[in-house]
Amino acid sequence: MKYYIIAGEASGDLHASNLMKAIKLKDPKADFRFWGGDLMQKQGGTMVKHYRDLAFMGFLEVVQNLGTILNNIKICKKDIQEYKPDMLILVDYPGFNLRIAKFAKDLGIKVVYYISPQLWAWKEGRVETIRKYVDEMLVILPFEKDFYKKHDIETHFVGHPLLDAIEGLQPVDIQKFKAENNLNEKEIIALLPGSRKQEVTKMLELMLSVRSHFTDYQFVIAGAPSLEKDFYEQFVDADVHFVSNKTYDLLRCSKGALVTSGTATLETALLNVPEVVCYRGSRISYEIGKRLIKNIKYISLVNLIMDKEVVTELIQNELNTTNLVKELNKILKTEKREQVLNDYEILRSKLGGSGASNNASEIIVNLK
Repeated sequence: MKYYIIAGEASGDLHASNLMKAIKLKDPKADFRFWGGDLMQKQGGTMVKHYRDLAFMGFLEVVQNLGTILNNIKICKKDIQEYKPDMLILVDYPGFNLRIAKFAKDLGIKVVYYISPQLWAWKEGRVETIRKYVDEMLVILPFEKDFYKKHDIETHFVGHPLLDAIEGLQPVDIQKFKAENNLNEKEIIALLPGSRKQEVTKMLELMLSVRSHFTDYQFVIAGAPSLEKDFYEQFVDADVHFVSNKTYDLLRCSKGALVTSGTATLETALLNVPEVVCYRGSRISYEIGKRLIKNIKYISLVNLIMDKEVVTELIQNELNTTNLVKELNKILKTEKREQVLNDYEILRSKLGGSGASNNASEIIVNLK
């Protein structure tokens, strides 16, 4: 079959690449055309656009780049018409993907949504769009199935694909990792500042403001695959190091982490690293978001899944040096560290075990 896949962010690239790998095992003649990233490219097929050209963060940034976004939608629709896929697979990225879902459905193409948009947080009205234009919704968070059932939409809970990605990791040798990356013998605090330049600059300035309080540790920045290495040089010095495309290995070698809100918060938890979750957006974007997002007590997936505060979230004005120092000390040196690690065990069990990619591919390949 011919599959057209759209993933608009780094996490989508990871999950879509594992899905492609699983599909090929069940459909050896699978032909892929996609919007995604380097990991999807390794699975074969034709890339139309890289996600680095698609990702815009915050309401203000979206408005400023509206012309580019609309042009990308136009390009995508034309490309789908010419490729004539048997199936469209959408991976999160709702603002773009829901428009394409309607277009594809009107052409008679089967539409599968893998990794639901966070409609339970905001824009719940988009459920109607999914009802009309999506043939199968494959969800990866346990509470999402109940959310859609409330709207009389049947879904498949396939498990979380991060468990697949993490289960396949080879053991990491901490001393070897340090030697290969020119790190010293001090314990590591990992910094995961995000994947967009604007976001990374803002977050790293805040994260690195705690350095003088943790001289017994070394700080190591996890470079995003979408950003060039040269961009990070402005933050690196004798006390701050940088590694690229080795985030999972870095985390597994770390004592603790400061993590920008997003999928990385769940990755960090599943790799068993106590963390402090950080978020600060533009004031305009934050104020708009605060009014639109409803009935949500937390911003990190860890806390949302557990329905309690497992990891501390420092949001907007609460994200400052004083609070970062206090919370980082807690997860490095106090009893909170043990509590967080215990809660991580429960978190893993709630996610249903590995096999999401296989479960999703089974449904997709057999969809008639």
